[in-house]
Amino acid sequence: MTSTTTSTTSSFWRENHLCTLTTLRPDGTPHVVPVGVTYEPEEGVARIITNKGSRKVSHVRADARAAVCQVDRRRWATLEGRAVVRTEPDAVADAVARYAVRYGRTPAPNPDRVLIEITVDRTLGNS
Repeated sequence: MTSTTTSTTSSFWRENHLCTLTTLRPDGTPHVVPVGVTYEPEEGVARIITNKGSRKVSHVRADARAAVCQVDRRRWATLEGRAVVRTEPDAVADAVARYAVRYGRTPAPNPDRVLIEITVDRTLGNS
């Protein structure tokens, strides 16, 4: 494992890639699911939009650590940090707008949408 530079990490996280989110179940085992992620290295924040009733949301509320990862052949990057669930409409709308820029499509409206926000304290990868 190697640390990545901010500029390399930044450009890789702007590319259109499917990612994974890892949270911990109550028994401590990892729960890994595919997600879309946006990352702002200047802010040190990764964002995932999801449904408020999802398992990942309940896991984040129970254990504040999470990691997101993306892979493209030999390039990969992982962001780890403290995660929180945000429900403020402005924060969720901002995350949806960021998602639309990265993935080239705006998700359908969802009144149950929330935001998982990870304050990144560790980056690893080879990108």
